[in-house]
Amino acid sequence: MAKLLDDELWALIEPSLPPPKPRRSRYPGRRPLDDRAMLTGILFIFQTGLRGDLLPREMSCGSGMSCWRRLRDWQAVGVWDRLDEVRLAKLRESDRIDWSRVVVDSSSIRAVVQVKNGTESQRPRATWFKAPPHYRSAGHPARGNPHRRQPSRCAQLHALVDAIPPIAGKRGRPLSKPRIVQGDRGYEHDKYRRPLHAAGIATEIARRGEPHGSGLGKTGWVVERTISWVHNFRRLRIRFERLAFIHEAFMKLAAASSVGES
Repeated sequence: MAKLLDDELWALIEPSLPPPKPRRSRYPGRRPLDDRAMLTGILFIFQTGLRGDLLPREMSCGSGMSCWRRLRDWQAVGVWDRLDEVRLAKLRESDRIDWSRVVVDSSSIRAVVQVKNGTESQRPRATWFKAPPHYRSAGHPARGNPHRRQPSRCAQLHALVDAIPPIAGKRGRPLSKPRIVQGDRGYEHDKYRRPLHAAGIATEIARRGEPHGSGLGKTGWVVERTISWVHNFRRLRIRFERLAFIHEAFMKLAAASSVGES
């Protein structure tokens, strides 16, 4: 349990959690489980990919459904968004964020969906990642946007850039706009470059039909490594969640859990 949720990670997450609900003086009901124990159970399911109803009782983390409800409630009140702001502010305060560029890429994972007749259909669902911005240290996994279908990769480019939150951590106005957006040939189209140029953001996107050797791989490898880090969590390798916001909560939790790897 200590390996799943160490003191450093808990100290980062605990201030973002909502206070417990006040209990009634009469008929208070069952006492809710401790937040740290519940988060340990969530991380165990998240990393192992185990079904919630198979959560070992010896861990004293409650049932899998209790962990799911706590994750749902925390996602609904924006716990992971606040945690992301704190995480990015700490990185900027220690001068570990380079605002020179944002690198974007996408990854498709297999989704298992149970249909009415009891069978399971397996359909790939796309998840778009960005490394916003490039990290000077060993790197850091960034946020992503899950999607049920597979629309054009270019259609998600502006949504990824717009999703970069204002990052504080230093005196002055929080920064939220990179200098350069970099991507591979999957994002090559002038109609997607123009809005970025109008916003004062330059683009470095490989053009189709041109020979390889543009040199973009020297800086674009950070997002490839980010995707490999995210896929280390088995719950993100295969998607079992029907609800997109639960899958999004797992993605944000993956970013917070990998702070020590950056």
